[in-house]
Amino acid sequence: MRFLPALTRAAALGAATILAATALTACGDDSSSDATANPYGLAQPGVLRAGTLTDAPPNVYLKDGKFTGFDNDLLTAVAGKLGLTVEFVGTDFSALLSQVNNRKFDVGSSSITITEARKKTVDFGNGYDFGYFGLDVPAGSPITSFDQLTGKRVVVVQGTVQDDYATGKQLNPVRVPDYNGAINQLKAGTADAWIAPAEIGEKSAADSNGKITVAAKQLSPAPTAYAVAKGNDKLREALNKSLDEVIADGTWSRLQAQYYPGRPIPADFTPGSGTAQAPSASAAPSASASAAS
Repeated sequence: MRFLPALTRAAALGAATILAATALTACGDDSSSDATANPYGLAQPGVLRAGTLTDAPPNVYLKDGKFTGFDNDLLTAVAGKLGLTVEFVGTDFSALLSQVNNRKFDVGSSSITITEARKKTVDFGNGYDFGYFGLDVPAGSPITSFDQLTGKRVVVVQGTVQDDYATGKQLNPVRVPDYNGAINQLKAGTADAWIAPAEIGEKSAADSNGKITVAAKQLSPAPTAYAVAKGNDKLREALNKSLDEVIADGTWSRLQAQYYPGRPIPADFTPGSGTAQAPSASAAPSASASAAS
C-alpha cells in the first residue's frame, strides 16, 4: 500500500505528458490547416484586399459605386485564376505603399511604377503595363514641352514618379494628395502645368470642357506592377503566375484595347514574365465595347 502514492504520481505525470504532446500536435495541425486555408497570408482567407484610387481614369477609378479601370479589372481577372475575390478600398497614393507593407492591404493596384526607392518599402510582381508622362496645361498656355517648365508653377501628385521627375529636374513642384487636386489647380489657374500619367492627363483634358489641354508626353522609364508586402513571396509568385495566364488567354489584350484604344505598345515592352504570348487585341476574347504613377 505504501507504493500507491508513488504510482499515482507517476500515472499523473504520464497523463500530463500525453496531454502536452497532444496539445502540441493539435497546435501543429492548426498551423498546417491555416497554411492550407490561407496559403497567401491574406488578411481574410479567400479575399484579396486591394488598395487603389478613386480618381485616376482610365487606370483606376470609381464608377457608379464600383472600382474599375484597366489595373483593377486586370487584377480581378488575375485573382479569379487563384479562386480569390477582390475587395477594393480607396486610399491616397502617397499612403498606398506603406499601407501595403503594413498589411492594411494585401496588394496595391494603382499603375505603380517599379523604382529602386519603392523596392525598399514593398515587393513588386512582374510588370503588367507601361506608361507615359503627360504634360497638362491650361488652355491657351504657351508651354508646349517638358523643357519649358523651369521657373513655372508645376503641380504633381505626391509620391508618384512624376513627383520624382519634377524633383529631379529641380522644378520645386507643388504636391497635392490626389489627381482631382491637380486638375483643380489647373482649372483655377493656380498652376502653370501638371506632370501627370499621360492617359489620366488625356482623360482629364477631354473631360475639362476645353479648360485643359495636353501639351506633350514622353515614355515612362519603367513598367508598372502590383505591390505586395515585403517578404510575401507566395502571394507575389501566385500573382505572377496568374498574370501570365490572363496574358495567354487574351484578357490582357482585351483590356488594353478597351481602356487604351489605339495606344501603341512599345517594341521593348513585354508584360508578365515574358514567357506568356499575348494574342493581338483582335484575337482576344470580345467584350462590350496606361499610365504610370
